[in-house]
Amino acid sequence: MHIHILGICGTFMGSLAQLARAQGHRVTGSDENVYPPMSDQLAAAGIEVTSGYDPAQLRPAPDLVVIGNAMSRGNPAVEYVLDTGLPYVSGPQWLAESVLQGRWVVAVSGTHGKTTTASMVAWILDHCDLAPGFLIGGVPDNFGVSARLGEAPFFVVEADEYDTAFFDKRSKFVHYRPRTLVMNNLEYDHADIFPDLAAIETQFHHLMRTVPAQGRVILPTGEVALERVLERGCWSEVQRFGEGSAVTVQLEKADASLFRVTLAEENGQSVTATVNWSLTGLHNMRNGVAALLAARHCGVTLTDGAAALSEFAGVKRRMELVGEVAGVRVYDDFAHHPTAIALTLDGLRKQVGRERVIAVIEPRSNTMRLGTHRDRLADCIQAADEVIWYQPPGMDWSLDAVVSASQVPSRTADNIEALVAALAQQAAPVHIVMMSNGGFGGIHRKLVAALATAQGVASA
Repeated sequence: MHIHILGICGTFMGSLAQLARAQGHRVTGSDENVYPPMSDQLAAAGIEVTSGYDPAQLRPAPDLVVIGNAMSRGNPAVEYVLDTGLPYVSGPQWLAESVLQGRWVVAVSGTHGKTTTASMVAWILDHCDLAPGFLIGGVPDNFGVSARLGEAPFFVVEADEYDTAFFDKRSKFVHYRPRTLVMNNLEYDHADIFPDLAAIETQFHHLMRTVPAQGRVILPTGEVALERVLERGCWSEVQRFGEGSAVTVQLEKADASLFRVTLAEENGQSVTATVNWSLTGLHNMRNGVAALLAARHCGVTLTDGAAALSEFAGVKRRMELVGEVAGVRVYDDFAHHPTAIALTLDGLRKQVGRERVIAVIEPRSNTMRLGTHRDRLADCIQAADEVIWYQPPGMDWSLDAVVSASQVPSRTADNIEALVAALAQQAAPVHIVMMSNGGFGGIHRKLVAALATAQGVASA
C-alpha cells in the first residue's frame, strides 16, 4: 500500500511514518518545516519527503492519505484530497487501527512529562526483554528513534490531549484504548483549542471511559485536577503513588539522582528498589516512579524496573547537554510551560549548587504566544541567576512586563545572532539552558561554535 502523510515532519506524524514503513508500506509525505532530527530519521527509513503542499504530490493517487492535525481547510493538498475523494484518515485513527489493535497499550498522558515517562516505560520493558513497540514525541537516547513496531503484546504511546485533526476535534488519546494508563498531572494548556481547564478534564474523562475494568490507572497523589477527572467516573483499578499511598519515595540525594521506591504489598510485606541514574529533578523522579509502576503492571518486578531505569539515558531536547566549551555548558530543553520551566531549572540548580545558571527562553507554543501564562512567567525562573527572554517574530504581546516583574536579573532579546555573540563571552563555570519547543533558529549549535571560537578550543 502507498501511504502519503500530510504534515509528516511533526514528531507524531514522522514517528507514525516510520511505523508504516516498518510494516512494509511505501510511505511518502510532505511538510513545510523539514529539519533534524525528524528529517534525518525519515531519510534513514527511506521515506521520501516533499517540501510544501502542491497537489501534484498526490498524483498518481496514493492508496491512503494520513492527515496531520496541523493541516486545516484551505491547505492545497487537503482541498485536493477532499475534492477528488481520496481516502483519508487522521494519524491517531490510523495508529489505532493499523498498529494498536489487539496489543497491550501503555499510554502516558498529562500536561508535563509525557515524552520522558513514555521513554522510560519503553526502556524498562525493553531492558527486561519484552521488546515493546513505541511511539514517543521525542527521541529516547537509549533507542535513537522515536518509534518502532516492536513485538507483541506491548506498545507504549505518548498520549497527547491535543485535537486529532481538522475533521475530528476529539483529543488524540481517545483513539488509543490503553490497558495501562499513566496520568502524570493536569494543568491548563493548549489555549488555542481549549477554553479552560474544565474542557481538558472532559477529554481526560473520555479517555478514562476507554480503559477496561481489568486495566490500571496510575497517577501521583495530590493532583487536584486528575482527582476531579476520576470523580466523574472510573471503572478500572487505580494506583496512586506519593504521600499517603502504598507507593512511597525516599530521596537519597537532594537533586533526585538517587532515590528509593517502596511498595507496600497487600500481604503486608513491602519491597524497596533503588534508582541511581544520571537524571535530576523531582519531576523526573516522579516520572520515573510512574514508569516503574506502569512496567510493573506489564509484569516487570519493581527491582528489575529500577535496575533498568538506572541505565536510562534521557531524551533528546530534555535537558540535553549539546556542548561544553572551557567550562561553559549548553543545554537544549523543551520546557515551554511555566511549571515545566520552574521544575527544570530547580532540578539543574540542585545539581550544580551555586554555579551560575542562565536561562534563555523562547515563548513559542501557541499557549505562550497567546499570552495565557504571561502572569506566571516572572515567578517560574527563580532558580536561575539570569534570564534572557527571546521575543519571537509575530508574538503580539511584549515580554517587557515579564522582565519588569522579575526578581531575577532579566532582559529581552530579538536577534539570535547578537544573543549568541553576547552569550559567547560568558566566563566559566556557567550553565546556559535554551528553552523552546521549536528549533530556536539553531541557537544551541551556534552558541557552542561561537564559544569554541571565542575560547580558541575545540568544542565538546
